[in-house]
Order: sequence, then C-alpha cells, then structure tokens
Amino acid sequence: MNPLRVAVIGGGPGGLHAAALLKRLDPAREITVWERNAPDDTFGFGVVLSDETLGGIEHADPVVFAAMQSDFVRWDDIDIVHRGVRHTSGGHGFAALGRRRLLEILHDRCRALGVDLRFRTEAPVGLAETHDLVIAADGVNSTTRGTHAHVFRPHVTPHHCRYIWLAADFPFEAFRFEIAETEHGVMQLHGYPYAPDASTVIIEMREEVWRAAGFDEVPARESTESCAKIFADALRGRPLRSNNSAWTTFRTVVNERWSHGSTVLLGDAAHTAHFSIGSGTKLAVEDALALAACLEEHPSLERALAAYEAERKPVVASTQRAARASLEWFENLGLHLDQPPRQFAFNLLTRSRRVTHDNLRLRDARFTDSVEREFGCPPGTPPMFTPFRMRGLTLRNRVVVSPMDMYSATDGVPGDFHLVHLGARALGGAGLVMTEMVCVSPEGRITPGCTGLWNGRQTEAWKRITNFVHERSPGTAIGVQLGHSGRKGSTRLMWEGIDEPLPEGNWPVVAPSPLPYKPSSQTPRELSRAQLTDIRLQFTQAAWRAARAGFDLLELHCAHGYLLSGFLSPLTNRRTDAYGGSLARRLRFPLEVFAAVREVWPQERPMTVRVSATDWAEGGNTAEDAVGIARAFAAHGADAIDVSTGQVVAEEQPEYGRSYQTPYADRIRHETGVPVIAVGAISSWDDVNSLILAGRTDLCALARPHLYDPHWTLHAAAEQGYDGPGVVWPDPYRAGSRRPQTGRTDAPKPRLTLGT
Repeated sequence: MNPLRVAVIGGGPGGLHAAALLKRLDPAREITVWERNAPDDTFGFGVVLSDETLGGIEHADPVVFAAMQSDFVRWDDIDIVHRGVRHTSGGHGFAALGRRRLLEILHDRCRALGVDLRFRTEAPVGLAETHDLVIAADGVNSTTRGTHAHVFRPHVTPHHCRYIWLAADFPFEAFRFEIAETEHGVMQLHGYPYAPDASTVIIEMREEVWRAAGFDEVPARESTESCAKIFADALRGRPLRSNNSAWTTFRTVVNERWSHGSTVLLGDAAHTAHFSIGSGTKLAVEDALALAACLEEHPSLERALAAYEAERKPVVASTQRAARASLEWFENLGLHLDQPPRQFAFNLLTRSRRVTHDNLRLRDARFTDSVEREFGCPPGTPPMFTPFRMRGLTLRNRVVVSPMDMYSATDGVPGDFHLVHLGARALGGAGLVMTEMVCVSPEGRITPGCTGLWNGRQTEAWKRITNFVHERSPGTAIGVQLGHSGRKGSTRLMWEGIDEPLPEGNWPVVAPSPLPYKPSSQTPRELSRAQLTDIRLQFTQAAWRAARAGFDLLELHCAHGYLLSGFLSPLTNRRTDAYGGSLARRLRFPLEVFAAVREVWPQERPMTVRVSATDWAEGGNTAEDAVGIARAFAAHGADAIDVSTGQVVAEEQPEYGRSYQTPYADRIRHETGVPVIAVGAISSWDDVNSLILAGRTDLCALARPHLYDPHWTLHAAAEQGYDGPGVVWPDPYRAGSRRPQTGRTDAPKPRLTLGT
C-alpha cells in the first residue's frame, strides 16, 4: 500500500500538530501544510491547555511536550473582582504559553520530521484530486467548509457580545475576571499570564454597550486606550497592546458532518467554543490527536474518518454546551451584579456547569465555606437542605418531586398506585411532592388514565393520599397541579403512543384557536366566551376540592401546550378578540383563571405557576416573553414560577443538555424578583447544591431521578454525610440512613504468588 499524500490547509496549532503526528507515525507520508500568513503572524497572545490535553500531547509526541513544558506558565488561582472587592478561589490548575511560541515549537517539529511547510501561500484548488487526505484546519471562516456547505451542513450562530484580544506587558498573578460598571453599561476583562512578562487580556461587552461607548466609531487603537483606562486598576496603570486586533463577535460553529470523501474538518473549521472556557486550541489539538489515532487504528480512510467523527462529536458537543452556558452567562452578566459578592464569584465560577459545588469544595474548601456562610447555610449543611418559605408553608429542603403524569387512574380517581407512588416519594425525603397534572373536567384530560378533581369521589381519594403523606412523612408538603389538556387531550396512554389520538372513544377537544397539535391530532374547537366562563368555573371548583383534600400548595399548569399554555403562545393563539394578539391579551384568560383560583384557595397556602419559558420554535414565545409572563402572574399573587420549556408545538427544536432549562429560571428570578423552581435534566445532588448556592433558582424539581430512586433526597443526604435539619428518615428506615459497606472489611486479603 502506498503511503498517504496528505494536504493540510491552515497552519494553526491543530493543523500543524496533525501534520507532525501523521509524519511521526509514518515517515513515508508526504505531508504539506499551506498557510496564507507568514510564519510569525499570529492573532492571539496566550494559549491555555488543560492537563488532560497536555497528557495526550506527551503520550503522542514527547518532543513537542518537552519543548512546551519549558515555556509553560502555571498558576492555580482565579481572581474575581467586582465593585472593588476581589475574591480568590484556588486549586484550579492552569498551564499557558504564548501562541507564537507554540507555533514555533510546532514549526520546528514539522521541519525536523520532514513536513513541507508553505507560508504566505494559499492552498491550491482541487487538493482532493491530488492528495489522499485533505485536512481542513482553515479556521472559523473556513473556505473548505463554505465550498462544501451542502455536505458539511454548517450552522453558524452569532452572539450578542463584542470582544477584542489584547495583551499586557506584565504577568497577572492568577486568572483574573474583572467587572466594570461604566456609564455605557457593563464591561468585563478576562486576563491570564502566558509568559513571565506578559498576559493575555480580553475585553468583552454586549453589542449595545460597545456602541454606546463609541467603540464602533473609532479605530481599535483608540478603543484599546479607553479600555486600558477603564481597567486601570487591574492593569496597574499600564497600557494594553494590540497585534492587528479588532473587535469581533463570537460565532458558534456546528457542522452536521465533518468529512466529505477524503476531506475532513479539524478545529475551528469543524466547531468553535467560546474563549471564556479556554477551549479553542485545546479542541483543535485534541482533534489532531484523535484523527492521527483513528488513521492508525482503521484499515481504510473511510472507516478512519467515520471513527474520528464518532469519537470527537460527543466530546465537542459537551464542550460546546458548557461554552454556550458560559457565553450566555457573560452575555447576561447584568442580571447578577447585585448578588452578594461571594455568591457572585461562586456563580461566575460555576457558570459553565463543569465546575460544581462539590468540585469547587475539593479545589478550595475555604472559599466554598465562605460562600455557604454568606448564603446562610449552617456549618456542614449542604445548600439543598436549607429551608424555604412561601406564605404559611415552610419547605424543609429545596428538593421538589416534579409533576409526572402516571396515566393510571380510572374515571379520574387516583387509586392504590397513586398512594404508593406519591407516598413512596414523600417518604423519600423531598421537601415538596407534586401530583401529576390533575384535570379539572373529563374533557380536560390528556388520556383516559389521567386523574381529576371534578367530583367528590376524586376529592376523597386525594384526601386519602394527602393524609398518608402528612401522617407518615411529617414535614413533607404535597402540592397539586391543576390543568386542562386543551388541544393535546383525548390521546393514548404515553406508552401506547404519546400524543397520538385514541383509536376509539375520543372526546371533543377545545383550544384558543382551531389548530391541531399534529397532523394526526384532532382539530380542536375554538372556545367561545361562554365556554371560557365554564372552564374558569371548573378550575375554581377543582381548587376548592383540592383545598378540602388537604393539599399544601396549588400549581396552575400554564406550560407544555395544554389549554392555558395554548393561550399564552402566539403559535397556538390566533384569536382576534380580547383574548388574542399582544402578550397582554394572550395573558388575559390565564390570569383570569389564576385570579379566580387564588380567590378560593386558602390565603395562607401558596400558589405557583408552571410556564414554558420558550416555545423552541420560530415565532413563538421567547425568554423575554417569559419574563413578562412571570411578572404578570407575580403581580396577581403567584408565590413562585415553575420554569419549564417547550412542548407547545410539535415542530419545536429544543437545545437539550444538562440543566438546559435553568438559565430561563435564572433570568426570570433576577429580572422579576419572584422565586423560581428550576426543572429540566437536573439529575445530581451536586447540581442542586450548585444551582441553589449560585442563586440561579430557589427550588429544584426533579422528575426522572425520582422515578429511578424514590428515596433520592435521603440518599443524597447520606452520600454527603449529612443527617441534620432538612432530612427526616422515617423511623422504620432509619437503620438504612448510613451508606452500606460494599464488601466485608474483615475478609482476609489475598496472598501474592509468584509466577501467575
């Protein structure tokens, strides 16, 4: 088999490292790198690499690693400066070196191995016809990606901040974040050392702040001088220097495919991740490591490229989710400026969700303890086990068993299954256990298996359950979620076909407008004024029965495309009367229902509202709309907003990921001042502690974790070694309150033998 002829387009760290690795693994390969710029041209200053990435480099090419190691600047601390106060968190571990020095090392390595480096030269057209493999490492503005966009199918998302890469001629003592509140708006500095006498400095601000400061009308040099004055304390009064630096907007690049025939994307050509988590060069270098390994491990180029894409895509997607969370946190920095100083610092450190409460405690227990004290945690108490009060109800901890439809009722009556299901989760230690959506009428059910509160028999059945919870799990609150299915009603049980119409026995469905949920769904009848009055009465009667049944809290379901949610979304409400049109008019009926329910619901008992904070669809409700919706309900007496997203229209395109809905709760909490309940892919007690302590939410609702483990909260306490206030083990279960040993500690140790 003839050795590969390899063309590399782009002479950045990723392309150069790939060229060196492929040549080192097979010296017979003919490898050429085309780079349009001069060898000493570079448009950044310092490069930060993780220990994991450095370990991969050391294993793959010890020569490159040794050369890099001699130039590393290492530090452990992060400084966060806000309103003149600096908070320092240690134990983080960074390594950086100059980007120019990194390129020199890779140039030298490529030349020593026999790679043909061609600078100031555009890559020829048609390389795929003359070479066996083309590695497109040509950056965020990749010509290769653009030429074959129909195959790679790129998605490029611009964001809301402007930033510029600069440098200072002295080393910061730590990775430094500094916030400046100027007359034009909030600006931030990200700085870190990369040499004994130099630091990278990135200045970032929202587009509107950048324009208000006049930076769009002056040369970059003048705006650089202005930034040096704004951040004079951080810079010790020294100037900032540029290297052909320009203000730019970050763009997230995602490609559906990374390879096309013999051409493969690498680094920023394939993906980008915001600089605030320091991943651009790291990802490119890791791409090069993975590509070289896959070419060695697989017999054909086609299989090697497929393996490379399969290996790297999930890793990159995870990093991009973290980078997106970090990026959006800084975009919305203004929301958090009034937080207590240490909480603000903790919030910043945990913004990407990769650094968590538990992880930060391992790195710097002193800092984490200080944040907990400021928050109000008694010594040794995890944030999740602090109490929370709404009206006359005090929840003993911050964990909520989220509403989960069980579809197991007969004629709307909850039976033994519901007693066991809700009773088990109440015994499991959560502060609040919520029912599934309880329907206000037979026609308001989602499926024939849904529970209801439209008659006395149902009321007595629910009373049996609330009595059990209050008697057998004292201190656990139980809440009811009231709702009406709207156009999503008269469907099969979830496991028989979610949102699919019943094969027989359908009942008519109603909605704000006659729009079916899916092509296969019933077309609902548009509600008349008289029917709206009837439905409002159904809600109030159900609320009255819920109070008689002994529920401690009532939640009004205005999310997920059910009836009240259908009024809120412009995608599902096309009415031309007083109940449709502007957001204020779309809110009218849900607010009328809320006010009517609040009137009959006992004043000392709290009411919450679940909303979909975005429809995940073009033309639908956005995060800005969600803030307006939350404000309106809060003004009418809502004690908290339960913040979910989507499920309003079938054509939605959610952006799933760990804790992916919590930024919406965070925004509502800080813009409105109303308490929030965060939901959505929160699965670990570490996440709960992190979200609570960062001030992004007041309560955390978990669904599937409680299906997997009814005693999730008690187990979370045991795993943290906590058995104080906020945790109540039922007396019959207390013997299991300590984690069991995984094996016998008194078992004899096996003897070592030779020759085996």
